[in-house]
Amino acid sequence: MIDVAGLVGRLADRGQTVATAESLTGGLLTATLVTVPGVSRVLRGGLVVYATDLKHSLAGVDAGLLAERGPVDPDVALALARGARERCGADWGLSTTGVAGPGPQDGVPAGTVYVALAGPQGQAEVRELHIDGERQHVRDAAVATALGLLDTAVIDL
Repeated sequence: MIDVAGLVGRLADRGQTVATAESLTGGLLTATLVTVPGVSRVLRGGLVVYATDLKHSLAGVDAGLLAERGPVDPDVALALARGARERCGADWGLSTTGVAGPGPQDGVPAGTVYVALAGPQGQAEVRELHIDGERQHVRDAAVATALGLLDTAVIDL
């Protein structure tokens, strides 16, 4: 599991901030960050965009992309991360989208997850996950992966 306090400390040491756009995790990613005392130095905010139309109106995901591909898509995940970064005025944007289950959604199997990162120097990364297990396990794994992406990117700067 990622050392969230260490991640927050590294961001603070660099004077950098983060924002989230969450669908699949419904706020769990942001809630995990706020377990760290002093996170207000680095956390700009979070968008819970569970409904597809909110991915467009709040996070700025292109409506055509959503109509063509649906909400569970790697390009949508990246657009969400970029939208969180831009709309919240953060250095880093993180996003989650997918199907937590128990069954498929719009033909996408449960456990299909995309997490994405957008950074201050044009960094862009999307991870596709296929996670077996209960709904909470899928959400927890998505959060851990998103935080891991950010941690690696911050360390690599």
